[in-house]
Amino acid sequence: MNRPILWLPLGIVAIVLVIFIRPLFQQQSEHVVRSGLIGRQVPDFDLPAGMPGRPGLSSAALRRGQPHIVNVFASWCLPCRVEAPQLEALARRGIPIDGIAVRDRQHDLAAFLSTYGDPFRTIGADLDRRVQMDIGSAGVPETFVIDGSGVIRHQHIGAIMENDLPTLVAAYEAAR
Repeated sequence: MNRPILWLPLGIVAIVLVIFIRPLFQQQSEHVVRSGLIGRQVPDFDLPAGMPGRPGLSSAALRRGQPHIVNVFASWCLPCRVEAPQLEALARRGIPIDGIAVRDRQHDLAAFLSTYGDPFRTIGADLDRRVQMDIGSAGVPETFVIDGSGVIRHQHIGAIMENDLPTLVAAYEAAR
């Protein structure tokens, strides 16, 4: 029997694997869907408090003259744990961070904040994902820079990494 023919099935399997695995390693930006609301007013909403003793979040609060960073997150979200130190770093710089907790329970949220840090001034509970969808967020975590008149100026999709901080700070400064 001819030896090259023995290698043919292995070659076919390798080609099939390359075809299916290659997209996993391509740049994510090719497949990212940005919010259609960038440059537009944040939709009206009024979320109840996600945590006792802390205010909820409303669109009216985002229109009071000061820019904000709004982080859409959840206690059950693994990438949200990864970005927690970067949110703390932004808060230490004096940048106000408001949170929208998606489909979360208060005791899970309290445990998450206790473990990974709590950079949030307010946390609104979005139990049915309505506000998340209304602002153009497809998943968690996502972060928005909103100017003082309530216009969405920047969107960061996925976990904030340390090298993303300069871009977010610049977007926040530009929103002033």
